[in-house]
Amino acid sequence: MAGRAAPPPKQDELVPHAVKDQLPGISYCITSPPPWAEAILLGFQHYLVMLGTTVIIPTALVPQMGGGNEEKVRVIQTLLFVAGLNTLFQSFFGSRLPAVIGGSYTFVVPTLSIILARRYSGILDPHEKFIRTMRGTQGALIVASTLQIIIGFSGLWRNITRFLSPLSAVPLITLAGLGLFEFGFPGVAKCIEIGLPALIVLVVFSQYLPHAIHSKRMVFDRFAVIFMVIIVWIYAHLLTVGGAYKHAPPKTQFHCRTDRGGLIGAAPWIRVPYPFQWGPPTFDAGEAFAMMMASFVALVESTGTFYAVTRYASATPMPPSILSRGIGWQGIGILLDGLFGTANGSTVSVENAGLLALTRVGSRRVVQISAGFMIFFSVLDCFLALGSGHNIDTSALRVIL
Repeated sequence: MAGRAAPPPKQDELVPHAVKDQLPGISYCITSPPPWAEAILLGFQHYLVMLGTTVIIPTALVPQMGGGNEEKVRVIQTLLFVAGLNTLFQSFFGSRLPAVIGGSYTFVVPTLSIILARRYSGILDPHEKFIRTMRGTQGALIVASTLQIIIGFSGLWRNITRFLSPLSAVPLITLAGLGLFEFGFPGVAKCIEIGLPALIVLVVFSQYLPHAIHSKRMVFDRFAVIFMVIIVWIYAHLLTVGGAYKHAPPKTQFHCRTDRGGLIGAAPWIRVPYPFQWGPPTFDAGEAFAMMMASFVALVESTGTFYAVTRYASATPMPPSILSRGIGWQGIGILLDGLFGTANGSTVSVENAGLLALTRVGSRRVVQISAGFMIFFSVLDCFLALGSGHNIDTSALRVIL
């Protein structure tokens, strides 16, 4: 009948945020991609942000496993390659949010427990110890992945998250972000003369220059990370060639110099990672249980980050069923970590979620382009080593983002 009010939306029907509840200043939402040139630059910026975590985790774990620079390059390459695959799977089949899936510090502790396990302590050959511990980590990750796969695809997590109100989601998102501070600030302190200027440059370009220089195009705040990396790398290289670290302790030189990565000479030109490249995985009940606990922690952390990404992308409120599906695909990502041998599990990158808020661009296409950069640079080892072999600390990014 004419003039009759429209029926109310169904329970499961997606309703956009009310105008007053939308995040202000979003230039491109989840379904509105920016122009191709801008999208490529933004995708490369997301790649730079997640590259820090991708390099730092293997750099810390591989030497303790008994590996050298060659093994370090292969693990970094594999972790980056799998991160690109997982990001594409998540954006096409999982939550379909602009969420970057990468390595996680949550899995570092159980991985260290595997490295220090008694069954590997008697191995004297470093390479043999690396291979054995990598296989043990693979087996633990494969078993741990079943937790998120079952909880996600069975709908169990959907039933739990129905009770998550905005009031309960706020501390979850806050704690997911604050958890990075214990990695960010100590990382800055390892090379304070580079970390602190990086922090200052990033804040100035993202928060102050856009207000001081009025322009129709958002340049400084949208590409602040790229500006920061270029400026700080040139500054650090000048310190290196100027002899500022000539008589510094070896640890300081490792963190501050731009020529101490040790990865460029160990990297081949082209190499494609493949499953079981380290050999068949081994399984141990204690190691698998410890990794499953880390998988559950990553599940809770990713839930909060998914809510944050939804908000920053100006998407419709995430239904519990979509969140549960995203968790299931994250479990598949951890399974791929175990099959390929990354020595680390996967979770939604909190740093890249913060970059969405910093750039005010929540386009899905940008993150998919970023995944393309991950796969491209992981296959071309020489370019990956060139980008990650210089020890410019990215801890300033984690502090801000």
